[in-house]
Formats: sequence, C-alpha cells, structure tokens
Amino acid sequence: MASRRKVLAAGLGAAAAAIGSRRAAAGTATEPATEPGALGAPLLSPPYGQPSPFEKGVVRKLWHPTTIPQIGVSLTPLQDLHGIITPAGLHYERHHAGVPAIDPDRHELLIHGMVQRPLIFSMDDLLRLPSVSKIHFLECSGNSQLWKQAPATATVQDTHGMLSCSEWTGVRLSDLLDQVGIKPGAHWILAEGADGAAMTRSIPLSKALDDAIVAYAQNGEMLRPEQGFPLRLLLPGFEGNTNIKWLRRLKIGAAPWMTREETSKYTDIMPNTGGRARQFAFVMEVKSVVTTPSGGQRLRGPGFREIRGLAWSGRGAIRRVEVSTDGGTSWRDAALQGPVLPICLTRFRLPWHWEGAPATILSRATDDRGNVQPTHDALVAERGPAAYYHYNAIHAWSLAASGDVTNAV
Repeated sequence: MASRRKVLAAGLGAAAAAIGSRRAAAGTATEPATEPGALGAPLLSPPYGQPSPFEKGVVRKLWHPTTIPQIGVSLTPLQDLHGIITPAGLHYERHHAGVPAIDPDRHELLIHGMVQRPLIFSMDDLLRLPSVSKIHFLECSGNSQLWKQAPATATVQDTHGMLSCSEWTGVRLSDLLDQVGIKPGAHWILAEGADGAAMTRSIPLSKALDDAIVAYAQNGEMLRPEQGFPLRLLLPGFEGNTNIKWLRRLKIGAAPWMTREETSKYTDIMPNTGGRARQFAFVMEVKSVVTTPSGGQRLRGPGFREIRGLAWSGRGAIRRVEVSTDGGTSWRDAALQGPVLPICLTRFRLPWHWEGAPATILSRATDDRGNVQPTHDALVAERGPAAYYHYNAIHAWSLAASGDVTNAV
C-alpha cells in the first residue's frame, strides 16, 4: 500500500510540475480566464433542472435504428460520465413495443399461481410498505456484441453503452411473497409487463427470495417512463431483459414457462453439442472497459494522464483490475476508486506517462469470486463464433502516434 501511494504521489507530482511549467511559459499567472459575469438566470429556470447547454452533446444515441421507432436500443455515453451513478436521463433503453403511458393510480400488481393467498397490490399499497434502496448496474445481455462488426470508429458508447448504474428504491420481492405464501413445489416465477409486447420472463424463485426488488424509484425520483414507470422488477446481476418493466403480474409455478424471450431469444446455440442451446444464463459475468483513452477520443500530445475505466460483475464486487498498454504483454494493477460495491459499477484509474508511441490499451477485471475477464479467443472457443449474448471479453483500444484512439477489437 505504501509503495502504491508513492507511485501515485510521484505521478501526480509530475503532472502538476508539467502543467505548472506550461503555464509559466505562457506567461499567464495573474487571473483565470473566466471573468465574473452579469446577473444570471433566476431560480427555477426551468423548474426541473437541466444540464448546462455546454453539455448538449452528452446524450443517449440509437443503436442500429429500425424502421419501427418503438423497437430498439438507446446507448449510454459512458465515456462522458463520472463516478458510478448514471443520470436517469442517460440510462440506456431497450424496448420491444415502445413506452406505455401508465396512470399510477390505476396500476396494479397481481401475484398468483402456486400461492396460498393471491393478492393484488396497488401503487399506494406498495408505497406504504417498508422500502429498500440499493445501487446496482443494469446491463443488456446483448451489450458488446458489436465485436462481430467491430468498426474502427466505435466509441465506448457503441461497444458498451447498454450498461448503466442507478440507485433503485422499492419493496423487497421476498416481503411480497411472504404475504401471498408460496406453496410447496414452486420453483419459478413468471414476470409480465404491461407494455405492448407483454414482455414475460421466467425467474428462479431462489433469486426472488434473495435480493430481488419491486422498484418504483430510481436515483431519488420515481422511475422514468422508459425505465418502467410506475413499477419494474430489479434483479441485481441478471441480464437486463429479465428486469421486467411496467410490471403487472407475477405468477408462481413449478417450472419455467419457456417464453419467446428464453427460447428463440436470449439463448446461444453451443458448438459441438448437436444443436443444444445455452439457456437461462442469467448472470452478467465479470467485465471491464477503459473509458479514457477510448475510441473516438484524441490525446493532445505526450505526457501524464490517467487511464480510467469501469469494471463490474453480476456475481459480486470487483476486487482487481489490471491495465496493459502494450496489447497484453505486461499488466499493471489499477487503483479501485471507492465505493466498491457488489453488483455495481466500479471506477478504476492508473497513472500513465504516454511517450507518444503507438499503444494498445486493455483492461482485465477480477471479481471477489475469483472470476477473471476472459480474452476474446477464449470466449469464442467456449461458446463458438455465433455466440451473441453475455459477451464479456477483454476490450482493446488502439492509440496511434497522432493521438487518435480507435476500436482495436
């Protein structure tokens, strides 16, 4: 720990010295460039606060736009964010039939099936129950499948943008299940949404009794419509599609329902198995990505900088992130920026002095279960070249001598 502090201190000292020498050479040491302005805009303009107009480029973007605007994905601009919380207005979206407009005063949640007492909960019922707040990431299982096309112009938003992290508030699903009483022999739950697609997924009862939340709030305010207002299922660490939005029904049963979303979709045909599929692979595995320097960015010249990025695991907390600047020939341990929470985004950082030569930048994460982020070749060898979901391989960025950064996968 002492040696790490010395390295960090030395790196920061060198950076400060370099910045100071540039300022002295420029001869501007008396006043900052920004001068006091005239009387500014009044309070409550607008009543709901908005980002600065100078941040107008930090927005979600469509991924593979379709001819049907209600269907598709929007991507989070991870390369432009700080900390671990994603602003609600930048949280990625995945819709199968658009965003329904639901009156919370008329919305209800039915829990039935293999239960002792089928119950219907209104939003008022749920809001009166003891609440819990947890910070967790949410990731689409199709995130990062862009490796199949791998354009050099891809940014972090393009390659990893189906990932966001929020504070979720709601009721423990286990508390609701206690009220209805689960009958013997029940092992699965069918969760159904109120969108036009009637999105349904089979959920293991064990997950529901562990850490599942019926969420009604995100980052301190009620859910945004695109995030399931007024109610969604939150299954920490599970693929995004299982976290049913606009939740209206939970049916308890003995076996999975084999819905469209777990047969024709969200499964992978495995190699050398006679056509067998990888199914019910719910957990999003350990993963990381460097966000700076990253695709679409340009370094303004050699010198000190921090390599920064994000790491996460659906199985627990991040315990280690290694960074390579020579394509994986050598690795250095990055510092983890607190807080380091389970099933949550974790920031990592590494001081680095770029000499101006071409570099290939990678990151490799390890979680507290000992799971290590695999290489692309290792992942494809296990799942085959047709694998689509749960891609968590090490990602590479190529830094040219010009300072331009491109996708190297």
